[in-house]
Amino acid sequence: MSSSSYLVVGAGGGIGTALCRHLVAAGHQVMLSGRDESRLQTLSQELGQPYLACDATDWDQLSSVVVSTADQFEKFSGAVNLAGSILLKPAHLTSKEDLQAVLNANLITAFGLVRAVAPKLKKLGGGSIVLMSSGGAAIGLTSHEAIAAAKAGVAAMARAAAATYAAGNVRINTVAPGLVQTELTARVWQNERSADASRAMHPMGRLGQPDDIASLIAWLLQPENAWITGQDIAVDGGLSSIKSATR
Repeated sequence: MSSSSYLVVGAGGGIGTALCRHLVAAGHQVMLSGRDESRLQTLSQELGQPYLACDATDWDQLSSVVVSTADQFEKFSGAVNLAGSILLKPAHLTSKEDLQAVLNANLITAFGLVRAVAPKLKKLGGGSIVLMSSGGAAIGLTSHEAIAAAKAGVAAMARAAAATYAAGNVRINTVAPGLVQTELTARVWQNERSADASRAMHPMGRLGQPDDIASLIAWLLQPENAWITGQDIAVDGGLSSIKSATR
């Protein structure tokens, strides 16, 4: 595998950290980006990679990071958006402000990354963009109205963008996880009762780990997989596609 350079937005989170470690171990360069500068500094020191703090909901900041990344790295080949949030409330308990916050963290950040990165990759001869949707957007799950709306929007937007930029050899795909054990989802899996219920919903009988998701993202970034675009790929232990017998 040839060495490439990537931008990872949300690098300080559980999946982001796993992905950056995976990419650097494979010999790639990574620009670490996210809102938490202290986490970025720690990861930067561990991996020997540069970082740029950024609020990805601010498209001007995000565009600046993309320009800086492309200028700094000789072979800028792709970007990943792992910025996001989760809200588990039924619709009647979700305020307009709640919904807007979820859309901003998930859909607006993803749209902004595509908007900034796709034209840059097109000029450079192509590349790969990977965004995060959700297994919960493919099926109906209790109290997932806001996050399902946002993540379904990401998947639909990515398919349209994949069509728009395909002629420029820019590939855009989404990864749809089930429940992954990260700090973001700790309120669910740290509660024994809800953790047991969540495991029971996943036919494989366990919750996801950051490496489960990071390995697929890294694979989608590779130029060797250059005929894959416009796909929403589930990595969810079967949550969205199969129903197993009671364990």
